[in-house]
Amino acid sequence: MSHSHNDHDYTHEHGKDAGRSRLMIAFGLTLAMLVAEVIGAVLTGSLALLVDAAHMATDAVGLFMALMASLLIARPATSTRTWGLRRAEVLSAAAQSLVLLGVGVYAVIEGVSRLFEPAEIPSQGLLVFGVIGLVVNVIAIMVLTGGRDSSLNLRAAFLEVINDALGSVAVIVSAVVIALTGWAAIDTILGLLIAAMIAPRAIRILASAVRMLMEVSPRRLDMDRVRVHLSEGAHVRGVHDLHATEIGTGLPVLTAHVELDPDCFRSGDIDTHLDELRACMREHFDVSVEHATFQLEPIGYGAREALPHV
Repeated sequence: MSHSHNDHDYTHEHGKDAGRSRLMIAFGLTLAMLVAEVIGAVLTGSLALLVDAAHMATDAVGLFMALMASLLIARPATSTRTWGLRRAEVLSAAAQSLVLLGVGVYAVIEGVSRLFEPAEIPSQGLLVFGVIGLVVNVIAIMVLTGGRDSSLNLRAAFLEVINDALGSVAVIVSAVVIALTGWAAIDTILGLLIAAMIAPRAIRILASAVRMLMEVSPRRLDMDRVRVHLSEGAHVRGVHDLHATEIGTGLPVLTAHVELDPDCFRSGDIDTHLDELRACMREHFDVSVEHATFQLEPIGYGAREALPHV
């Protein structure tokens, strides 16, 4: 049995190391391609390539966040950072989305002006950078495919790279159309299209980050249902000061004051009631809350508290 347990631990750790290696490779490829696309956008003057480079920059940040998350989660908390650095992910996501929205606004302003005065775009150079981008993205997709279902981080990273690949396809289409027809406006149109695809995603990221920073309850955790269900527990006579939020992605927390019958404190069954409450939050709702803290009180104890109940 001991040997089997050690093998399991080794496999688990090996799986985490493999996932981290996949993220590192994908991040390196994306970062290299980002530099190439920025150079290409400057040399060709392509709006589509510039916007795709901005898109890739945010994806590189996303991959970096995923990589850092895999490292930071393993770091122990300290007496001053009791949750570690989990909120750094949220701040980074907010900054990422704001930059992305800024790029989108710039692309719209620049794109509208170019529709009236199309810039001359060298199709051959544009095609070269588009093909290089697509090849790099395909390699990154192959690297991440094997582990995309092993964690949320890898799944998110896989989707980031898929988005990059679609942007590279748009750049290639732009280059081919310009080469065959000379219609330079296609570059501007596709640049605006890429920007339009980016904006909703940026808004979703920003909204999620703001929700966490404002300590709003998790989206799929109905707090009214939580209150009712906890109140229906054996010997529970009231629930107040019920709060829930997310410290970071995948880390929901909940606190509550629960009033119990006085007999529960005399009979020594407190452990049993606490286990039932924790199991309820872990298993009953769409969001599994592993980190739930309950203050167990006798009936009427809440009247002594200075702050109003929620």
